[in-house]
Amino acid sequence: MRNLQEWLAHCEQLHPRTIELGLERSRAVADRLGLRFECPVITVAGTNGKGSTCAMLEAIALQAGWRTGVYTSPHLVDFEERCRIVGEIARADQLVPHFERVEAARGEISLTYFEFTTLAIMSLMADSKLDLAILEVGLGGRLDTTNIIDADCAVITSIDLDHMELLGPDRESIGREKAGILRAGRPAIVSDPVRPYSVIQYAEAIGADLWLLGRDFNFSGDKQQWGWAGRGRRYAGLAYPALRGANQLINASGALAALESLRDRVPVTAQAVRNGLAMVELPGRFQVVAGQPALVLDVAHNPHSVAALAANLDAMGFYPTTHAVFGAMADKDLAAMFRKIGPLVDRWYFTDLDTARAAKAADLQAAWRAQETRKDVASATYASPMEALHAAAAAADPADRIIVFGSFFTVGGVLKSGVPRLQPRSPGS
Repeated sequence: MRNLQEWLAHCEQLHPRTIELGLERSRAVADRLGLRFECPVITVAGTNGKGSTCAMLEAIALQAGWRTGVYTSPHLVDFEERCRIVGEIARADQLVPHFERVEAARGEISLTYFEFTTLAIMSLMADSKLDLAILEVGLGGRLDTTNIIDADCAVITSIDLDHMELLGPDRESIGREKAGILRAGRPAIVSDPVRPYSVIQYAEAIGADLWLLGRDFNFSGDKQQWGWAGRGRRYAGLAYPALRGANQLINASGALAALESLRDRVPVTAQAVRNGLAMVELPGRFQVVAGQPALVLDVAHNPHSVAALAANLDAMGFYPTTHAVFGAMADKDLAAMFRKIGPLVDRWYFTDLDTARAAKAADLQAAWRAQETRKDVASATYASPMEALHAAAAAADPADRIIVFGSFFTVGGVLKSGVPRLQPRSPGS
């Protein structure tokens, strides 16, 4: 393999299954690599809010002067987005030697794409002389490759129904899988306001240092500012995070609790908190693109995150027509997602996605028609997210709103050439 793209193609061919949960293969290869971190590690699991929480942790720590490394997945456009070193996206030439290391170490062990790439990125991070490593859990927690690392602090964000065929049929089952990232005697930050009891039960059973939102840390705010209080520390008069959406205060609160729990090893100042939250960026999380018509990009891809998207859209104010570009994986609870956001959408643009796991645009349209009760809503199907977006822009008036959501592949599909700049039709044309 000569370059990163060839390595990624190689990784896709190694294992007969796309997803196979379990730590045995990854742990064996990590042992051969001698993979370990010399700095504090924070792992972040949850159904929604993981990426935002990781971005806030990173932004605050960078403002405090610490060398950070972040691993997140999936990516929107380029694979390299999955790793940031000191705030910069890793370069392909940085990653390739670590793919080579994993290949040399694995021998006869068959790794999935996720396992191989995660090990390569963690190898790069472990080799980068970091002060703080932040690892976003890919799926579940207990059996996710990131869980081969004994984190110094674990964060569990909001938990909802997703990947039920792998994680269990209800929030209690899913919560138990997420809780697998917790460690005895170490901080366990739970920022879900309505956490499953299974998370608390497991934390108490292993003797984790449990921090609960509403008990050990909390937040309050008004229209102008907000404040946070934890164990022995408070921040008042904070500006709202640069990431939009009402749920971001919950994510920010969890991030602050995690940093507070590690204050002896990675101290941060109040100014670092203010600057970090003011400057944090994360594409595709209720990302509002300036211009006319308004454009909103959001990777909401399950009922819980779509409900949050709907609430955030509702808070934006009045728009004559809302156009929705939507593509999703075939295993999603489409009916629940349509129920959450359907009342806000006037025209649907269903799109195919560039992955075998995605539902076809025609199947999405059929699922929508099966439960749509409004007679004034139009729909059409398209071969790609960009084609759907162009159709929406051509149909939209300047005062309208276009939302692109449903999957990382949907949002990534319209970001491949950079942030789109729309040219609406003339009013009345």
